[in-house]
Amino acid sequence: MTIIDFLENNARNYPDDVCLVEINPAKKPDKYVTWKEYGLIQPGFGSEYRRQMTWQEFDTKANRFANMLLCKGVKKGDKVAILLMNSLEWLPIYFGILKTGALAVPLNYRYTADEIKYCVELAEASILVFGNEFIGRIEQIFETLDGIKHMFYVGEDAPSFAESFDRQVDYFSSEKPRIELTLDDDAAIYFSSGTTGFPKAILHAHRAIYSSCLTEQNHHSQVKDDCFLCIPPLYHTGAKMHWFGSLMSGSKAVLLKGVKPEWILDTVSEERCTIVWLLVPWVQDILDAIERGDVKLSDYQLDQWRLMHVGAQPVPPSLIKRWLSVFPHHDYDTNYGLSESIGPGCVHLGVENVHKVGSIGKAGYLWETKIVDEKKNEIKNPEIVGELAVKGPGVMKCYYNNEEATKEILDGDWLYTGDMAKYDEDGFIYLVDRKKDVIITGGENLYPVQIEDFLRANNKIKDVAVIGLPDDRLGEIAAAIIEVKEGMTMTEEEVEKFCLSMPRYKRPRKIIFADVPRNPTGKIEKPKLRSIYCGGRLVEAQTTK
Repeated sequence: MTIIDFLENNARNYPDDVCLVEINPAKKPDKYVTWKEYGLIQPGFGSEYRRQMTWQEFDTKANRFANMLLCKGVKKGDKVAILLMNSLEWLPIYFGILKTGALAVPLNYRYTADEIKYCVELAEASILVFGNEFIGRIEQIFETLDGIKHMFYVGEDAPSFAESFDRQVDYFSSEKPRIELTLDDDAAIYFSSGTTGFPKAILHAHRAIYSSCLTEQNHHSQVKDDCFLCIPPLYHTGAKMHWFGSLMSGSKAVLLKGVKPEWILDTVSEERCTIVWLLVPWVQDILDAIERGDVKLSDYQLDQWRLMHVGAQPVPPSLIKRWLSVFPHHDYDTNYGLSESIGPGCVHLGVENVHKVGSIGKAGYLWETKIVDEKKNEIKNPEIVGELAVKGPGVMKCYYNNEEATKEILDGDWLYTGDMAKYDEDGFIYLVDRKKDVIITGGENLYPVQIEDFLRANNKIKDVAVIGLPDDRLGEIAAAIIEVKEGMTMTEEEVEKFCLSMPRYKRPRKIIFADVPRNPTGKIEKPKLRSIYCGGRLVEAQTTK
């Protein structure tokens, strides 16, 4: 059994039930019939603002694309790259690729033309499927893309160098392709976040993707009546693997194209969403908007919202305590994972452990964990920091075409995450920092995440990143890049005073007021900050913002 069977079972059991809704809030008309006005569960149909699809339509579209690929010569083991923004087309294309026995290769929508070329060629893709937003980037490289036999454009008016997906796909059979698949077959190539240079290609088997469905549904107990709000990009393992809970339960999911607080709350309200996965910046933005009075909770229907979970990055405990003070009826969970471990779930907190906010939790369903020292000896004493390693059915097969990098992260069945962590007395795991982000100052190890969590408790600070800056005397010093909340001002002296309760050696020696850059999955882009502030272009700290 593979995840394809889940889709086909849903199409057979719930053919007319809506499975996916696409919401583009920027296209919402001034006058819009809502369910609150007329008691409608599914407002609108097929507009620029709102589109929807049933399970039967989903499976049919996947079959048509699979047969289209087979007619173009795609065979089992080939690679098909996807470069699309979140849309109703994304998942049927993904499943269509899997139905052929080929490997799906999702690409980050922020990639430059050079990065697209690098990743497509590294994965040895023979097909590229792309959308309107990427015409300019593909135009720069299409003549030099090695190995690409066909390029399909999703949308109207295909550029001259690509074939039209829309005009072709509906002419192909809607019958299921007769391709035998096993859990051991290769399924997909994902890419690392690229925060340490060009991305690495991560090869996963069907077993890993299938297991992520089991893990997700076990953790969050999705049932047929649930509705999952999906905002992060589908190219990333995080968003898709959380959606797999909807796939297993046959429930509805909503793809929201926008992150403004009012858009999120409006969609939760109108679509009756019960489960929402948010990134830290969006949680912060929603709470700030509520505090400023920009949004009023009384304007929304939110009583059905049962679970808010956060992942993809360290979660400040102070932020979750703020959230639960505003939404006390919510269950809360946090999820930890890597693309190398098929995304979230190898460690999770669990809704029953809200008293352990700040921890990433314990080993997830079907997973094992351990913390090791520099010699890979297991550490069992609480509070001693070591590297977190995980083992389970979602561990990658390898870094594709990169044996050396594979050996650095895999040791037998164990995946070494590069994250520094520790246990508490109850066995809950706390992230301390990335191994490569540790700052060594005067012989002492500083873990930036700990300092960041402390600073985020200040009600003037919207976001913060701590990096090491070179220092002739101490080797490195901690610098805090602080993004102040909209409409507020802050001084260096205020920050220093706020930090007086920290041990002296942990206090930031440099304060810089600036924006904190994050990638599409919410992770702080520390390499970018280091290139700005450690690369000979250090901007002097401002005293106010």
